Amino acid sequence: MQSHNVQPVHKNKPTMIVGRGGHRGKTSGRGGKGQTARAGNKRRPELRDFIKRIPKLRGRGKSSFKSFAIKPVNVSLEMIEATFSAGEVITPKILVEKKLVSMLGGNIPKIKIIGGKKPADKAEFSKKVTISGCIVSVGAKASIEKAGGSVTVK
Repeated sequence: MQSHNVQPVHKNKPTMIVGRGGHRGKTSGRGGKGQTARAGNKRRPELRDFIKRIPKLRGRGKSSFKSFAIKPVNVSLEMIEATFSAGEVITPKILVEKKLVSMLGGNIPKIKIIGGKKPADKAEFSKKVTISGCIVSVGAKASIEKAGGSVTVK
């Protein structure tokens, strides 16, 4: 018999590698002692706490008191004076068709008819028009009714 023909009776059992560097690190498959080994061990998952706090941590930034409500699109009386002729009916749909207002996410937005910027700058509104389905400011309503027009709210 020669040395290369010798067969081992029992295969070699791999030794447990202790420490952090091996295949089974630290506890080497023997579990942890201390808090994890005691009864009543219920540690909260830390990540859940962070996730639950995100909405409050995020806040609303600089505009924390800003409303979520969608504000109406302003259309001035000067634009109406230039675009429409006397006797016409003005609705949000017509304002979109005349391209004074653009669609907002595929929908017709709320529209507010406003007067001039300042009372001194305001030119007199002279056309008799009927406005319906729009929000109208007090000054604009007075100017429209003074010119003989009318305002109807939905």
